[in-house]
Amino acid sequence: MTSLRRALGYLRPYGRTAAGAFVSLIAVSVASLVSPRLLALAVDAVQAADLRTVWLAAGALVGVALLRAVFAFLQGYWSEVASQGVAFDMRNAIYDKLQRLSFSYHDQAQTGQLMTRVTSDVEQVRQFVGLGFLQFLNALALLFGSAAVLVWINWRLALAALAVVPGIFAVLGTFIARVRPRFTQIQERLGTLNTVLQENLAGVRVVRAFATEAEEARRYEAANRGLLEVWLDLIKVFSTSFPMIFLLANLGTLIVFWYGGRQVIGGALSVGDLVAFNTYLAMLLMPLFILGGLAAGLSRAGVSAARVFEVIDAAIDVADRPGAVPLAQVAGRVAFEDVHFRYPGAADAVLKGVSFVAEPGETVAILGRTGSGKSTIINLIPRFYDVTSGRVTIDGHDVRDVTQESLRRQIGIVLQDPVLFSGTIRDNVAFGRPDATDAEVEAAARAAQAHDFIAALPEGYATEIGERGAGLSGGQRQRVAIARAILVDPRVLIFDDSTSAVDTETEARIQAALAVLLRGRTAFVIAQRLSTVIGADRILLLENGRIAAQGRHDDLLASSAIYGDIVASQLVDDRAGGVAPGEAAGDAGAATAVAAAPREAAPTAGAGG
Repeated sequence: MTSLRRALGYLRPYGRTAAGAFVSLIAVSVASLVSPRLLALAVDAVQAADLRTVWLAAGALVGVALLRAVFAFLQGYWSEVASQGVAFDMRNAIYDKLQRLSFSYHDQAQTGQLMTRVTSDVEQVRQFVGLGFLQFLNALALLFGSAAVLVWINWRLALAALAVVPGIFAVLGTFIARVRPRFTQIQERLGTLNTVLQENLAGVRVVRAFATEAEEARRYEAANRGLLEVWLDLIKVFSTSFPMIFLLANLGTLIVFWYGGRQVIGGALSVGDLVAFNTYLAMLLMPLFILGGLAAGLSRAGVSAARVFEVIDAAIDVADRPGAVPLAQVAGRVAFEDVHFRYPGAADAVLKGVSFVAEPGETVAILGRTGSGKSTIINLIPRFYDVTSGRVTIDGHDVRDVTQESLRRQIGIVLQDPVLFSGTIRDNVAFGRPDATDAEVEAAARAAQAHDFIAALPEGYATEIGERGAGLSGGQRQRVAIARAILVDPRVLIFDDSTSAVDTETEARIQAALAVLLRGRTAFVIAQRLSTVIGADRILLLENGRIAAQGRHDDLLASSAIYGDIVASQLVDDRAGGVAPGEAAGDAGAATAVAAAPREAAPTAGAGG
């Protein structure tokens, strides 16, 4: 109920519309309560052969029905407008929060669960706010209004008829207690189902490549069956509860006709009053049925509202500090000062006392075996995560003391798996600078060696690409991503193995273009190619979260056995057009064994010309 009350707070911007819907609802309820009295008047007038009163009552009934229809339309329209506004604001609030949530949250969250909260859960809340809440108010108005009229007509008969109401409320209470946990399970299993679907769609090429369609179909069927089982269990609850409510309601009607019929025979009650009384009793019982149906919707909306606010209220681990200032144009001096870092929830630290300085204009290559902390270092520079202890500075400014936006505006990042968005190639290149001119976009593409293949496409820069860059090769996607980073004119560039999907000739052209662009800029490169390492101004060699050695290639080759192992076992030797044996070996023993093995030149396969 706390979550539902909070959800109703989203109605404030639509207060007038909601008020109009509420007033219309009251008008509909009043019209409903007036109609039975007019009907009783008509019945008694027929018995008395008073034709004039019959016509007056009939005309009044028609007028009341027309007014009821008008106000019912207004109530439905305005409540829908208000509820759609609530859904609009709530979806925007969730999306805005997801954009600002820290990487640590997204590391643990499931995409399918988040999609369910933005879509299904918001829709459940919308239905409650727009329809369920007003129906609830309408049911209460009819319930108490009908009860008051029943007592006014004949209080003895009313007490007899209302004797069944406590039993109905008891059944409803049991029903609500049973359905709420099931609705929680439904939303969770729906999220699981969406997760399986999202993973399968995103990895459809992997599924086809390994011929695991049948296994994935069984996994989806298992998730789907889990959802079905909860729904069937919920239907059982409905099937056992509502017949009991109808039984008690019918007992109330039986009491009215038995006791009220005797009063009519005895002359204590008119036939018209008995008809009106039975109609009011139906009006009294109808809200109870509505409340029974709303109980299920109320429980589901409450569960969904709680799930929505779990996202909206999620803590942001990396946020601008109070008093954070915009970072002015920097030269690009990046320093790590005794940095320790442990991922949230992890037992061991990934970085342990890392210290180094990258001077403006330097190209820093980061090497190390899997899990040594290479990606963690480049994630700390734009402050995707906050250090556990120590600090990271740019031009002497602690990255935690400046605004995240101003910090990241001066950093260009090209990831190993480039993410492109559906739209035109131009839109993707200009993603960080939507206001860039066509000439600037083309210049960035030329620098990234992407212009030639873009110009050869049917629509050139206006060519539409699919989700995640579908329609482009891996190398083409990476060159578009590099152009995107170049266009923002950053002072610090980060390349996370960003040329792994291009052939050596294309990489050579990219490196030649970048050599000019990198003048005066600081670059961090996680590289797999020996040429990149040899050309670096500084090499950081990581081992178990610490800097095992740093310096230039020749110095490290002479002084560090670990560096020699990595050069021999993990780096692509593109200088001779070959691949170093033992590429991507996982441990030092394997690296040493491979390094000692006879070496043969092998042709390099370009992944995306």
